[in-house]
Amino acid sequence: MARGTQHLKRRPRENARSGAVAATPAATGRKQKPKPPQWQEELFFSRLRLHAKWVFALLALAFALGFVIFGVGSGSTGISDALQNAFNFGGSGTSINALEKKVLKHPENAADWRDLATAYEAKQQTQNAINALERYTALQPKNSDALGELASEYAALVQSSYTAYQNALSANAAADPSSQVQLSTTSSFGKAFSSSSVPKSPIDAAVESEATTNIANLSQNLSAAEQLTVSAYQRLAKLTPKDATTQLQLGQYAQAAGNNPVAIAAFKKFLKLAPTDVEAPTVRSSLKTLLKTAAASGTGSSS
Repeated sequence: MARGTQHLKRRPRENARSGAVAATPAATGRKQKPKPPQWQEELFFSRLRLHAKWVFALLALAFALGFVIFGVGSGSTGISDALQNAFNFGGSGTSINALEKKVLKHPENAADWRDLATAYEAKQQTQNAINALERYTALQPKNSDALGELASEYAALVQSSYTAYQNALSANAAADPSSQVQLSTTSSFGKAFSSSSVPKSPIDAAVESEATTNIANLSQNLSAAEQLTVSAYQRLAKLTPKDATTQLQLGQYAQAAGNNPVAIAAFKKFLKLAPTDVEAPTVRSSLKTLLKTAAASGTGSSS
């Protein structure tokens, strides 16, 4: 009886051992996943990746969307730029497209032209802003603020035209370095190099002709912009005859445009209105030069 009882007590142990062996990875044919090193467990994002992969995935998705939507690192505001362009969020409240439709529908509404000019200025569309301000000042000729704004836009056009002209000159000089080399016309090499009988390839001749035409056109654009700026400041000076700053700007742009009589008259009025201004010494020097030029050419100054 005792032996039988001991035999029965040992059987569950053997069965339990065999069950435990069957549950081991070797018995099931599955490989046991190695435990990550301790330093990896201590890293926050590594622990997230190991123990909460869905949280890590959501964070990665959030960062990716943030880069796309807000344009992080791209120099722009991403989708916010597109929204602002489409609906003009954060702007004047009305898109340029809507304002253009309004002025076409009601061309005699001065306020709409002023709003359109402001929208163009915000987008740095100088020529379009000038066109809108010209229409507005034609409807409101006594508005000195609008005339001053128009004159400033013309001044900006002069600056951009001057920059384009200078860039064209620099590009032409870079394309033809020989034009910058001064050769002696008395030497045999200098005579041969500068001789008009030296043939040019058709490509060189075409490029040179195109560059010359482009420079000439840019020069004309600059001259026209200067004349329009002078005209705008003359209109403003007529409306505000006691504004010394307007007289100074009129004189400066007239001098740059080669309109010496207008420049002389404007500088004289400026010195009369603001004789102690910080710009007065410079104006006196310019006026002296202009008067000498006028005397030499036999021309006078306009009042």
